[in-house]
Amino acid sequence: MPRFAANLSMMFNEVGFLDRFDAAAKAGFTAVEFLFPYEHPAAVLKARLATNGLQQVLFNMPPGDWAHGERGLACLPGRQAEFRAAVKQALEYAAVLECKLVHCMAGIPPAGVPATTAAAVYAANLAWAAEQAKAAGVKVILEPINHRDMPGFFLNTVEQAAEVIAAIGADKLGLQFDIYHCQVTEGDITKRMETLMPVIEHMQLADVPARNEPGTGEIAWDFVFRRIDELGFRGWIGLEYRPAGDTVAGLAWRKKYGV
Repeated sequence: MPRFAANLSMMFNEVGFLDRFDAAAKAGFTAVEFLFPYEHPAAVLKARLATNGLQQVLFNMPPGDWAHGERGLACLPGRQAEFRAAVKQALEYAAVLECKLVHCMAGIPPAGVPATTAAAVYAANLAWAAEQAKAAGVKVILEPINHRDMPGFFLNTVEQAAEVIAAIGADKLGLQFDIYHCQVTEGDITKRMETLMPVIEHMQLADVPARNEPGTGEIAWDFVFRRIDELGFRGWIGLEYRPAGDTVAGLAWRKKYGV
């Protein structure tokens, strides 16, 4: 049976961020993920996890200037020193939170930067970050993001991510397979999942097109969940969706699909 982690950046927005740990535990979750932890001291987040018996399974490296449209630093020329500082900060949080996976956002190359330049910077930065993370007992994972939600994002397809992982090494990099992004960009979800299962470390989900709960859109979740089990995935699946209404009421989809 799939193991689900509540995404505290998307879910339980009825309460403040720190209170979402309590809300997730009360709703029956044993694991959580979120976008970024850096507005709060790591020790404060660790205490919330411990109090509620929760496991931290994923968060993102610092993305650069989010408020001004930056969505990661990895492919940005001239920002290597800032990227390395971000990796260091993420690994410090991962150590305190005992989190073994950290997502490195590829970023949106500035206008005028050739694709070959962005690719070279991306590869060099990832190789360095992956080595640092491996030494710390953490694995860096890559997530392709669709161009509808994040126009210009450098990493678009699961195949592109798999090629990067193969080049640097699956012992150091893994794939974050987001079902929502895959469906929007490429489709053929379960066949791609089947092909890439050896490098999939983490999954996320939301229905298409509105990014709400399973059962609110076009994806055949009964089939998808069955294939996840049949393919032997034993990692966590982050619920990175926007609840259409009340978060807890919306969790009725789990009973509908028997998960």
